[in-house]
Amino acid sequence: MAESQGFPKQLVWFITATARSLEKLQSFSTYGDQVQLLQLDVTDGSECVKAKVKEAVHHFGCIDVLVNNAGTGEKSLIEEGGSGILRKQFDVSFFAVVDVTNAVLPHMRPHAASKAALRVLAETLNVELTPFGIRSLIVEPGGFRTNSLGLPWTEESLISDYDQLRETAKARFSGVSDSFRGDPAKAMELLVDVVRGEGQAVGKPWTLYLPMGDLADSAIRAKMKKVLEALDEWKDLGCQMNEDQ
Repeated sequence: MAESQGFPKQLVWFITATARSLEKLQSFSTYGDQVQLLQLDVTDGSECVKAKVKEAVHHFGCIDVLVNNAGTGEKSLIEEGGSGILRKQFDVSFFAVVDVTNAVLPHMRPHAASKAALRVLAETLNVELTPFGIRSLIVEPGGFRTNSLGLPWTEESLISDYDQLRETAKARFSGVSDSFRGDPAKAMELLVDVVRGEGQAVGKPWTLYLPMGDLADSAIRAKMKKVLEALDEWKDLGCQMNEDQ
């Protein structure tokens, strides 16, 4: 199942293609029975999205690949555009993605979700606000003795297929805090020093990223190692994407 523009046209040959206007999908009509065309505004809400997904499943029998490529680009500085423009962007580029993904999951049964949007927001603000002497700091703590792992599990809409995984996750979370050695007080002392440029931070340049805790350090290094390995492994193919001259 895919939206109408960009990459999906290059990916698969049996498609349920959706768009807010069916006029945008006319180029797919030449593929005949290989393509199902559906009108869908992904911001119309989860129930509408679920109905369209059911139509797609009924038509082809299954969904093997979901391409979430609905998006909108709102050109504005964050302060000038305000929260309204961000809500519009997130409605299409984030919350609609969640709605579509969750509608398809019962037919595929993988997973979703993340806090990456906050990191991107801070990185964007850092670029836009540096000329005004305003800086961003992305604090990335790991392995601290806080009550976060003791917070109750959300159980309003449980799915039986996840019962075993959920119980495993609960057991892991209930015991993992015992292995955490990070002292929140020390973390906040360092944070204050970094923001003020005092104490432990004297002589250090301003940083956009501030990992805190040995687990944060090891996790980030492990992630970067995987990314670098992927770059090396796929460079010969991934860097050959320019148009032929």
